[in-house]
Amino acid sequence: MKKLLKLLPIVMVTLVITSCSTVRVASDYDKNADFNNYKTFAFFKTGIDKAEISDLDKRRILRAIETELLAQGYTKSENPDLLVSIFTKSEQRINVYNNAWGWGAWGWGGWGGFGPGWGWGWNQPSVSTRTQGALYVDLIDANKKELVWQGKGTGLLTQRSVEKKEEKIKEFVTKIMQAYPPQIAQ
Repeated sequence: MKKLLKLLPIVMVTLVITSCSTVRVASDYDKNADFNNYKTFAFFKTGIDKAEISDLDKRRILRAIETELLAQGYTKSENPDLLVSIFTKSEQRINVYNNAWGWGAWGWGGWGGFGPGWGWGWNQPSVSTRTQGALYVDLIDANKKELVWQGKGTGLLTQRSVEKKEEKIKEFVTKIMQAYPPQIAQ
């Protein structure tokens, strides 16, 4: 029992840290593409129009992507090497926690099953929902009209305030674009 009580703070800290993890990123690319040849970009309106998010969020995402590409030395152009497109997915995550059944649980039951207190007991399960979203950034070779790189960021979405939303979008885009250009082993 003492060992369990000593481990409890470590487990709790680990749960807090992992539940606060921000954005998970993955990327994929065409091994035959020569990423050194790409110097300019433009947004692929046809693809962006299909993204099922608000126009405000689209503009936030596109501004963040533009900032990242300009910082990498790319130039926005009417005659681009790369076309940038986005799409999004979201899903509701439902978490059901069966709060503490067993020894030491605060809840109804107590000693001998009467009244609240410590001892054998149970709590009602709690249910929470969270929205998990994925942002895909596609880079398309403008001449060949072929996808050459795709980055995906997955994480929890927040709707608390415009500022928090913009922060989260910048975080998603920054983390995704850190994987571009791909580090190709020679």
